[in-house]
Amino acid sequence: MLVLLAGIFVVHIATVIMLFVCTIANVWVVSDVLPKTSVGLWRNCTAGSCDDALGYAGEDALKSVQAFMILSIIFSVISLVVFVFQLFTMEKGNRFFLSGATMLVCWLCILVGVSVYTSHYANGHMNNYQSSHHGYCFILTWICFCFSFVIGILYLVLRKK
Repeated sequence: MLVLLAGIFVVHIATVIMLFVCTIANVWVVSDVLPKTSVGLWRNCTAGSCDDALGYAGEDALKSVQAFMILSIIFSVISLVVFVFQLFTMEKGNRFFLSGATMLVCWLCILVGVSVYTSHYANGHMNNYQSSHHGYCFILTWICFCFSFVIGILYLVLRKK
């Protein structure tokens, strides 16, 4: 049981770190043509220099993606803190319902954010970036989506022994 709790805790910390990285880094879309260009949620980087002028159409959709990614980080951290708190204060035999519910809210925020991003910007032809592909931040976000769902379900099923 202790190994299972430690494993869940490590995966949860890894998920929080990956959420920070994929929200902060500017590698959601990468251009294949020279000069190398990468676009993130916050900045546009071309040949080593970055500016705030993003190459996206539809600023409202981008703002909603930014908001939901920030909310997912907040709920993931809250879920981690609640899990540690429940681990030391909860009576034996109870389940980690509050941690699981908070992590599933994080999962829902990731789902909405990355779904909006995918529906608006996943066509591979982004304005000036005719030959582009998704960067590692986009892939990391989908990995965090899977991890947060699994962690949330495990928290709901898990009992304190």
